[in-house]
Amino acid sequence: MMLTINGRVFSAPEDCRYMADLLALPEWRRAMVIVEFNGTVLNSRQYAETALTEGDRIEMIHVVGGG
Repeated sequence: MMLTINGRVFSAPEDCRYMADLLALPEWRRAMVIVEFNGTVLNSRQYAETALTEGDRIEMIHVVGGG
């Protein structure tokens, strides 16, 4: 399935059916991430229930700490 993530086309594996599956992939695994899914910011509790479909547009912002 083809998704657009942060402005780039990404080919997701067939078993990647939900946002939680996508975020578990090594390419996207981070401790803290903010996800915008087709224009809507998701709460982390929504990741497991948000189904992915061909052409979805996703923006991910990775939060890092520092001083």
